[in-house]
This record gives sequence, C-alpha cells and structure tokens, in this order.
Amino acid sequence: MNFIVFDLEATCWENMRHNHVQETIEIGAVKVDRYGDVLGQFEKFVQPVLFPTLSPFCKELTSITQNQVEGANEFSTVIEEFQDWIGHFDNEEYLLCSWGFFDKTQLIQDCELHKMEGDWVNQHISLKHQYNDYKGNRKHIGLNKAIRKEGFEFTGTHHRGIDDAINLVKIFVKYKDIWQF
Repeated sequence: MNFIVFDLEATCWENMRHNHVQETIEIGAVKVDRYGDVLGQFEKFVQPVLFPTLSPFCKELTSITQNQVEGANEFSTVIEEFQDWIGHFDNEEYLLCSWGFFDKTQLIQDCELHKMEGDWVNQHISLKHQYNDYKGNRKHIGLNKAIRKEGFEFTGTHHRGIDDAINLVKIFVKYKDIWQF
C-alpha cells in the first residue's frame, strides 16, 4: 500500500459570505511506501471556476498568484492526473492522509461541483486527529506547531500545498507505525 500524504489550498476570503464556495487551487502530495520511503511528489495548481479571481486575503495567505491559477487546468483535468499518479486507475492500494478532514471534504465538494465520482476520496485518514489523540492533546494543534514540537524545522512556505505535504511527511514517517486505517 502507498500512503498519499497531501494538502490542498483553496479559494478563501477574509470575510466568508454565504455565497462563497471554496474551490481547490493547489494540490500538493507526497507518495510514501509502508517503509517510510518517499516514492514521489505531485504538485499542481487548479483554476477555480466559480470565483476565478483570488481574493487579496487568499493570495497573501497562500502566496499563490492569480497568474498561477489562470495558467492552470480546471479541477476535472488536474484531479484525473492526481488519481493517475496515486494509482487509482490501476487499482493500486492507497490511503489518502491529510492534516484534518478539510482536505477530504474539499475534494468531495469539488468532485460534486464538477460532476465527478468522489468515492475514491473515502480511503482517507486524518493524521491531525490521530496525532493529537496519540499525544493526549486536549486541543488539536496545527501542523506548523506539531512540526516544531517534534523537533523538525518547517521548510518552505506555510499554507502552500506541496510545502505543507512535505512537512507533514516528517510526522507521518516518524510515527508510521501508529497510524490506524
């Protein structure tokens, strides 16, 4: 089985309104085998369709530019590339692993928006919840704090999908024998 440690970035606004629907704008992932060896990386930007112009808040938070998303493919194309990369179409065993359930929920929402099958996302665990349970944390801590708490240095830019995924792999590999799936 391969573990797909991934992180999404999505459209966002400082003051979310009821009509604001978040869409994925970046998928960052690292494929890890059961021994903790990194097998590859995936990083793609995604062009949003409902609100194609990124808010100033979103650009500042994620450091993703308007040009990056405008030059990207839409979700349906990128997600098929992602599914191919994880081995979904070849019936390879995989488990999606993210820091919390936002990423899973966002993928399902985007699949529904683009009228695509979303069941493949159900092979998922939240490393955030398992990590905090394992550590006995009453309040869940964020990825950046967990990285520092484990003695690692956060590398790259926080709130960038690929960088968050690369940093999450540090925790995933360190505790690879405790994850329950």
